[in-house]
Amino acid sequence: MGIREDRRAQMQRDIRGAALDLVEERGLGATTIGHIAERVGISERTVFRYYASKEHALMPGQGELVTALVGGEFAAGNPFGILASLLGTCREQFAVEVECSDFRRISRLLVKEPDLMRFVASEERGLVEALGEVLAGRGELTPIRAMLVAELVTTAWRVAWQSFARDEFEGIESNPMELFDETVRELGELIPLAR
Repeated sequence: MGIREDRRAQMQRDIRGAALDLVEERGLGATTIGHIAERVGISERTVFRYYASKEHALMPGQGELVTALVGGEFAAGNPFGILASLLGTCREQFAVEVECSDFRRISRLLVKEPDLMRFVASEERGLVEALGEVLAGRGELTPIRAMLVAELVTTAWRVAWQSFARDEFEGIESNPMELFDETVRELGELIPLAR
């Protein structure tokens, strides 16, 4: 990365860190963009150059997941092959999130802050719609199958995160990647029931 990219990445980390600190201290409702900007020593306008909202600052991985799934390649053919490819991409992105030093903090906040969970659910709606449109647009799946595949991928992401968040909040030591794999296995066992 160049100097400009390094500075941008550092500013994103600073804003994210300040947002996490403040929400942990005050709660989501009592934290404003102004508080975050003040903590970092920048203007509110600068915060908005990096993140659309305080929730986006807390959950930047959501946008990266959408980009990875919508823009990625996946196996052509039957719906199960497409689903498997997308779940593999989802797992890779989940692993990236796990490596984030703030993964545990964010997980605890998801349980503690219902408004943050509502924000995530809203972002997931956008993911389902975007992924469903891309899948249907490629012509390999009917619109209904495309939406079902998009819903299943998003559900696997959500259930793995929520399982880890619940464990983390309750002080239970768990491996997030194992929880993701278990989620996908359980999903695979449920799918034949739909036939």
